[in-house]
Amino acid sequence: MNVLALFKPITTFVLDVDGVLTDGTLQLLPGGEMSRRMNIKDGYAMQLAVKKGYRVVIISGGRSESVVSRLQGLGIKDIYTGITEKKEKLQDYVFENDLRWDEVLYMGDDIPDYMPMQMVGLPVCPADAAAEIKGISKYISPLPGGHGCVREVMEKVLKLNGHWLMDEGIASK
Repeated sequence: MNVLALFKPITTFVLDVDGVLTDGTLQLLPGGEMSRRMNIKDGYAMQLAVKKGYRVVIISGGRSESVVSRLQGLGIKDIYTGITEKKEKLQDYVFENDLRWDEVLYMGDDIPDYMPMQMVGLPVCPADAAAEIKGISKYISPLPGGHGCVREVMEKVLKLNGHWLMDEGIASK
């Protein structure tokens, strides 16, 4: 089967944060605050997906007010942080929203993502994901975490479904 055929039915993007939306590094600031970097192109794709009616879901073990604020600013409403049992959170979300597993894409990069990734129709990962995650992924982005890998996979889904349009009204990041 052509892997692109797995991208077409996707209606829901489930994303980890550290190592997927960020490059996985933390900058330690005075006072104990930790800073992360996110790619603006990933942000554009996420806000476009939301505006086009796709679900964008964040399930992260980390906690960061600045990350939540950034994601909310992109229109993402389903943000779950501090989650230690990602598999259970994903199951609950899929059942509460009456989704089919084949319409869910999950992008993860490390061991905490292993179990939930095995449940979805399209498990994907960044180029620099852990070997175990690469082993169960049906698609590996050529880009590393925090460097546009989220946009790269979202763009495939949106283009296949005719939703990657040049529209002035969606150009804000």
